Amino acid sequence: MRLRAVRPAATLPLPRAEEFLDPSELERFERTLLPHMRAAYNLARWLTRTDQDAEDVVQEAYLRAVRFFGGFRGGDAKAWLLTIVRNTSHSAWQRGRGAGATVPLDEDTPEVEDAALGPENLLLQKASGQEVREALDALPVEFREVVVLRELEGLSYKEMAEVTQLPIGTVMSRLARARARLRLGLQERVRGGSA
Repeated sequence: MRLRAVRPAATLPLPRAEEFLDPSELERFERTLLPHMRAAYNLARWLTRTDQDAEDVVQEAYLRAVRFFGGFRGGDAKAWLLTIVRNTSHSAWQRGRGAGATVPLDEDTPEVEDAALGPENLLLQKASGQEVREALDALPVEFREVVVLRELEGLSYKEMAEVTQLPIGTVMSRLARARARLRLGLQERVRGGSA
């Protein structure tokens, strides 16, 4: 399953990093992290479930990344940024900003580009894009998060473990359970739609 980011990263209003970084660090920051802003927004959107909360989370995560960029010593920049987005999203949720009622997904949400869940290919082909979005949105956040990281953002188990700060075995187990729940949710939706 491949879902596109809800909002192109180029249109996301971001704070001015030059206020916080010297010119050489700014260039390195932009070269290292800006290519991953679409993935950051996509993860935030699926975690928060609303466009506005996702924008707020990405902007706050961007500021955190700017502030702590001096401590980034290389490695996987995408995983580093997504970790910040995840932690920012969880912080926002704990503060109550992201804990509001679930907003129904609309036309501006991601669309299915292909089905790559392995054995679930036939089920996904039968399911409409809206049914896939609804089934994914119905997952608890800890399951939705690993599906988004693996299936939408293409992270390895190691990268997922870095982002979620969980052991690889836990990530693999959680992903297997998430896929099983997603499969059940899709089966219910496909059966409900064909009855």
